[in-house]
Formats: sequence, C-alpha cells, structure tokens
Amino acid sequence: MHSLHATTERIRTDKNEKESGDNMKELRTSIRSLVEYVYRSGSLDRRFKTTTALTEGTRAHQMVQSEYSEHDQKEVHLAYTHIAESIHIHIEGRCDGLLQEEDKITIDEIKSTSSSIYDIEEDSHPVHWAQAKCYAYIYVNQQELDEIDVQLTYVHLPSSERKQFVKSFSSVELREWFHTMIEQYIPYAKLMTEHRHSRQESIQQLSFPYPTFRTGQRKFAGAVYKTITDHKTLFAHAPTGTGKTISTLFPTIKAIGEGKAEQFFYLTAKTITRQAAEEALSLMEEKGLHFHTVTVTAKDKMCFTNEGCQVDYCPFADGYYDRINEALLDLLSNETMIARDVIEHYARKHQVCPFEFSIDAAYHADAIICDYNYVFDPRVSFKRLWNETKKKTTLLVDEAHNLVDRSQSMYSALITKSSFLQLKREYKSKNPHLYEAVHRIDQSLLALKKSMDEDQYMTTMAEIPDGIVESIEHFIDLAELEIPYIEDSESLLIETYFMALSFVRISKLYDKSYVTYIRRYKSEVELKLFCVDPSSLLHKTTKGYGATVFFSATFAPFDYYKDMLGWTEGDYTFSIPSPFDRNNVDMYIQPTSTRFHDRVQSTDSIVGTVLELIREKPGNYLVFFPSYVYMEQVFEKIQELDHPASVLLQTPQMTEQDREQYLAEFREERKDSLIGFAVLGGIFSEGVDLRGDRLNGVLVVSVGLPRLNDEQDIMKRYFDERGKNGFDYAYMYPGMNKVLQAAGRLIRTETDSGTIVLIDDRFIQQRYKSLLPYHLQHFRIKRD
Repeated sequence: MHSLHATTERIRTDKNEKESGDNMKELRTSIRSLVEYVYRSGSLDRRFKTTTALTEGTRAHQMVQSEYSEHDQKEVHLAYTHIAESIHIHIEGRCDGLLQEEDKITIDEIKSTSSSIYDIEEDSHPVHWAQAKCYAYIYVNQQELDEIDVQLTYVHLPSSERKQFVKSFSSVELREWFHTMIEQYIPYAKLMTEHRHSRQESIQQLSFPYPTFRTGQRKFAGAVYKTITDHKTLFAHAPTGTGKTISTLFPTIKAIGEGKAEQFFYLTAKTITRQAAEEALSLMEEKGLHFHTVTVTAKDKMCFTNEGCQVDYCPFADGYYDRINEALLDLLSNETMIARDVIEHYARKHQVCPFEFSIDAAYHADAIICDYNYVFDPRVSFKRLWNETKKKTTLLVDEAHNLVDRSQSMYSALITKSSFLQLKREYKSKNPHLYEAVHRIDQSLLALKKSMDEDQYMTTMAEIPDGIVESIEHFIDLAELEIPYIEDSESLLIETYFMALSFVRISKLYDKSYVTYIRRYKSEVELKLFCVDPSSLLHKTTKGYGATVFFSATFAPFDYYKDMLGWTEGDYTFSIPSPFDRNNVDMYIQPTSTRFHDRVQSTDSIVGTVLELIREKPGNYLVFFPSYVYMEQVFEKIQELDHPASVLLQTPQMTEQDREQYLAEFREERKDSLIGFAVLGGIFSEGVDLRGDRLNGVLVVSVGLPRLNDEQDIMKRYFDERGKNGFDYAYMYPGMNKVLQAAGRLIRTETDSGTIVLIDDRFIQQRYKSLLPYHLQHFRIKRD
C-alpha cells in the first residue's frame, strides 16, 4: 500500500466570526486527508507497488456501482463539523456506496489494485477501514442510527476479481473511535490554522521586494495574476534581465493572499534555477512573508545510507510511519524555508528517510520547488494531490522550453529482449510460472525481429503490437509475487519489473501522438513507445490545476513552443522585450563550417578566434561546443600552443562539487584570462549567472542541431506528415534554443557587457538569423 498523507483542502478564517471578535477558526479537510494523516501506514519501499491509472480506478468503481440495486445510492456527499480547541474542523467527502437492504444500511468503500487480491486480508489496510468508518460515523449521526455495516470492496485490475469484507459497528463504537482519531489530528489542525492566519496577514502586508519594477515587469506580473484569477494557462516569453522569477512568484503569492489559490509548484529542469526561486522567496521572507516552502531534491542525492529503500537495511526507513507525524509537526512549527539542508537536519533528528520526509512535507507546504517530473511524469508525480487540491494549485513552469524534450522522455517507454532472455535463464528452474511469462515476452520480441526484412535494423508503426501489453501485465503480476523474497535490491528481476511497469503505464496513454519503433542490433531487440508530440498529454495534466504559467527567456519561435507545450484556444500569451542595450554587446558571426565532416579542419580556426579574443580583450570566456568529442579536439589543440590563459574543461562525470569549483574560477579579480570549455545544452549553458566581469564573452560553436539519430528522424517524418516543417521541429528549433541559452550566459543584468561570437556559416542564413532576438541581430561578420 502506498504511504499516506494529509492534505489540507482549505483553511480559512470565517469573516463574520472574525468581525464579531470570535477567535474560532475553521479548517476544512477531506475525510481521506484526515484519516490518512492519522493512519499512516505501508511499506516505504514503494517500488513493489503499482499505481493504476485514474481512468482504470474510475472504471472499477463504476463497474461495482453499476450492480447496486435501485434503492442503493452512489457517490453520496457526507459532511460533518467537529468543534475542538477553538477550531471548527469541517470534514467532508463522498462515500462510494450507500446500500440499503430492508432495515440494514451499509457503507461501501471501493478500492482498486493491480497487486494480487489474494494477499489482501481483512485488516491489511487500517486506513481503508478508517475512511469507511468516517463515512459511517457521519451518516449515523445525521440519521440517528444505532448501528451500521461497513464494507470494503477490493477490485483487482485488470481481472475484475473482487474481495469483500464486512464489519458491523454501533454508533457508540464509532463515536469513541472518531473522537480518539480527531484528538490525534488536533495538533496538526491548530498548527495549520495558525500558520494560514499568519500567512494571509503577511501576504496582505507584503510589498514588491525591490525598490522599483523593471521595464515591463509590472505588466508581466499583472499577466500572471490575471492568469491565476481567471484559471487559465499563460505562455510568457520573458528574456533574461526582465526579472522573470520574481515576476511570477510575487503575483502568485498575492493571489494566494486573496484566496485565488492555495499553493503553487515552482517547476524547473535544473538545480541552479531552483536556487533562483529559493533566493526570491527568501528575499520576500526577509520583507515579512510567512510561507512554508519545500524544495524537493532527487532521492539519490539525499539518501543517508545508500543501502536501497528497504526496511531491513535502512534504519531511516524502518519505523518511518511511527515517527513521521511528530517529525512533520516539529518541522512545520519551526521552519518556513525548507530546503535540502533543513530536511536533512530534521530527518536525522527524527530518524526518518530524508527523501520521503521531503515528499511528506511538500504535501503540507504553500510552495513546492521541484523538478518537472513531480507534476508531469506519470511514473513519479505527486499521486496524493486530490482533484480539489489541484484546482487550487498554480503551476509555475520555469525555463519551459526544456519541458519539450523532457516530456517526450517522460511519456515514452522501452523494453529490451536481452532483459527477458536473461530472466528466462535465471528462473527456468526456480519459478516455472515466471519463466513461462518471461518466455512468452521473449518469443514475442523474437517474432517482431523475424518480421523485419533482413536489411532492416529499424521499423516503425502507429500502434502497439498485439498481445505484448497483456503478456507484460501477466509478467508484472507474477514478478510482484517473487520480488518480496529477493534480497538484492539491484537484481535483474527488479530492474526488469520497473521497465515493464513503465511500459504498461505508458501504453495506457498511447494515442496518435505516439510512434512505436522496433530496433534490432546483433541479438538485441528494442521495442519503444515513443511520444513524438507530448502537447496533448501536457495539456491533459495542466487542465487539472487551477492555473499554469509556462515562461522562458528563449521561447523562439513562440508558436513552436506553444504548439509543443499544449496551447489551446483561449490560453493567454505574453511577451516582453529584452531590457538590454544591444550596444553593450560586440556581436560577431564567424562563418566557419562546423558540420560533422568539417570539424577536424575547423579546429585551427576556432583556436585562432579564441586566442585572438583573449589577447585583444583579456578576461573570462565560455566556449560552447555541440559535443564532448569536438570540444576535446579543440581543447587538445589549444593546450599545445603558448598562450596567457588558464583553460577549464567540462567532463561528463562532474560532481556538484566539481561544477561549483568550475564556476568559482570565473572571478572578477583574476590576473590571467580564463577559457571555460563546455557543451551546448549542458549544465553550464543554462541557469548560470556570472554577472559583471566574472564573464566577458561567450563563443558558441555550431548551430546546436541534435545529433542525427533514429528518433530525430522519426520526429521529422511525423511533423512533415502533419503539414509542419519536420526539420525545423526535430532539429533547427531545439538546436537554436541551445545556442540562445548559451549566448545568454553573458547578459544577466542590464549593465552587463561583453563579446558574443557565433561560429558557423549557417548563422548567416535567413532561417537561422530570423531566430536571433533583436538584441543579437546587430552582428558583424568575422572572417577566419
């Protein structure tokens, strides 16, 4: 069973009571949130559990409800207000079924699962009983009944098998149980009502944290505020220097203060851009804001033990649910800016898993700063945000141009024949049922390989091969029975299980935006569900939230990003001009061919340009390349020559400490010049702020086109067939975005100045020139 969390659906001070001088406050929460806060339980090792798509869960409920009699009711709204310690706790929810048989009333709670239904016992999931008993308590109170039956109905997906358990409760039993439960909830309720009161007061008094607005910044903030109040989606092009971080955060917080929203996600692709959001929120906190902000850091970076998430090996996982409520109350009572270091401090104090602790804390926060995955990726997104909560939540998607290829990856899935072949060998004598399931998949992939012409290494189709998903689902069911007995968390079965689980989950999303491809090489066969156009899936996700703001400094061309990110009629758009005086930038294009077949010959020209620049204008420079190989060729050449500069080289395996040391070398007070070699689209080409004389120039080698590969060609054909320019969508637009991001490292503030050199003869072609922003169109041609 998944771990369980409380989500405060709505907390507000009743105006009439406040005006009358009454200190009574009101807290609204769902029944599910209440019982899940009190009845936390389950295995911290989520990897063995499956998450069924919402539509499948809904179908399971509808299937059971369709068999109710004409006297039975479904989706019955029940509500109750409990008064305790100056708080009105308003609890509400919808019970799945209210069954009436003669003089007996039964509350039916339906749960769907893809795990084995035979493993579920009557008392396997106390939280399910608690949820149903809450409905029962409210109903007996309303109807003044002496007793009531409570039924749990479990439905196995996809087999539709069912298992039911029934218990009878008297009204006295339910009352005593409910009051015991609510007493455990009171400390949290008091904390959150007091926090919200302080939060709202602080927001009302909060002023813009800077002395003045930058040019266009007030209009941008106004567009964000209107988007939230109108429950719309905004696509905003906000160039570097417009203050886009504070321009989105400040109006969002103001909207929360006016009850237009309850919380927001600030979504980013890189750790560096998260820091900008943290700094802006810290600044507002210094100005008086009282706000719970949680930053979610990747699991592999936070693990204290590196022993894998298994209770048997990790003391921070063992007993997690016995300690988490106390840990949360301690954290939320004493902290507001809850970043990684704060999470780790309290996690050690209460001996809880730091990553799971950060996720738990996020469900109670006003602001969550995290990666795109936690909202958009169906494999790792926050699963316990109820629909009502989402409707009061705003998404702020920073550097949203990154979401295009990230979402293509999120919504795609791959299986490989070699994994199943190895499992066949491993389980042939150990588990004949699992062996047979794996053998069936292996043979299906082998048949796909044989169906291809001898000279083919790849073929595509617009559907999923028949029977493959059903075979994989059967493998998943059998693997789940075997996995609990595996001691090695890195075993092939677990690895293949997750690969299969992802494939099945993505198969449920498969539509016309997908292409299936089969690729073979040597004895390997890959079957991939490739999401070419993620726009419809992104739109489906965002429409469940109150409002969404996609913003970036490099939405060029704007129509391409609107198209790929799910723009629909009625969405808002906003564009703000760059605040930079382009006369502060010496802009050059050097028409040297950097095409693949010309790269060896181009190295001397590139080296000459770099050295000429540091001799004429000593300082700190970044030079960006389209690949590590190309970069290393130029690096080796420049190291052979006598020159007055220090040279840094980005490497593929750089740690966070390595990255920090790399950037720390860009100092204003350096006595010698510095040349930093880096790759386009890498960690140093986006979100890096080297202001003033920390950076004096940027050179970008190539137009940044993605490497020619099967998937880019599939994209090209896909968009060509739909009347769009496939080359532009698959190659030119993504490439030029990397170029503009890299060039943008130079001009971070309105006073920055320096030199930009774009090295490639294609930059002088009209189709590429047209993508350069106004402040970079005044270039001069620099000959070799």
